[in-house]
Amino acid sequence: MTVLCDNFFPCELFNFLFGALRVVEATFYFNFYEKSCPRAEKIVKEVVLSQFKFNQGIAPGVLRLFFHDCFVEGCDASLLLDPTQDNPTPEKTAILSLSLRGYEVIDIAKQKLEAACPGVVSCADILAFAARDSVKVTGGPSYKIKSGRRDGRVSCASQVSPNIPSAGPNITELIDTFAAKNLSVQEMVTLSGAHTIGRAHCKSFAPIRNYAIDAAFAKCVNKICPTQTVNNTVSLDTTTPYDFDNVYFQNLVAKKGLLPSDEILFLDPHTNMEVLRNAKHFGRWKKKFVEAMIKMGTTDLKLGTQGEIRNNCRKINS
Repeated sequence: MTVLCDNFFPCELFNFLFGALRVVEATFYFNFYEKSCPRAEKIVKEVVLSQFKFNQGIAPGVLRLFFHDCFVEGCDASLLLDPTQDNPTPEKTAILSLSLRGYEVIDIAKQKLEAACPGVVSCADILAFAARDSVKVTGGPSYKIKSGRRDGRVSCASQVSPNIPSAGPNITELIDTFAAKNLSVQEMVTLSGAHTIGRAHCKSFAPIRNYAIDAAFAKCVNKICPTQTVNNTVSLDTTTPYDFDNVYFQNLVAKKGLLPSDEILFLDPHTNMEVLRNAKHFGRWKKKFVEAMIKMGTTDLKLGTQGEIRNNCRKINS
């Protein structure tokens, strides 16, 4: 490969960047476990499917786990670590993490993988596979992802709030949070479509007082969640809550977005047109969603010696 080096692009910088790229290509690629654990992805898929048959809430739960994990410390399974004497406040103890669910899916998959291929498949990859399979099991698209992620050893509750988007209606904050992860405004809107499945607790939005919201919808929701202290949940997509479709965006256009951070996507001119396009063209959004998920899944990766392969997803190796 021939490169012209000058004062604006020194050869040393090029060699560093090219070397880093070669490291990524050598440690992060499709079919990473083809030789070391050929059934790895199939085992994870089987676990997701069996757990989903038992509890449909597993799919949005796992998808949300992956999102939270990637936005804090990168896609390195740091979210899965339990409190210990040395680290009593890992990410999962943060207030914004307390409503997360689906950890047992990763635990079961890890146990099966350790039985089949001890010390081979990282928890970070298991979570990535499970999130992908959670999309498929609810009727969403099937797609291939690269693997080779390593598990992180750092997990701090204090890092959650600064990195996870709030449910509030601040579009600038939303855009900035996604931009910090190298995700565009379009990708932010696209990924928000994951709210086509899942539920939200009353404390995230109650009561609805936004006069821009459909009055009948607000009245209905406020009966279930009159205050934030009521221990109820409401589907994020109240029309087709268990189907991975673009009805979520159609609801936003109809001013029936549950979370303030959802409805603002339609109300704000920065994102309005993208919502309209996604509401109208399911195939387009589905394609964009896959692209955005794949990109998000490469956020701040630990590769090679930068991380480890945990024996237990809930604790770092000795």
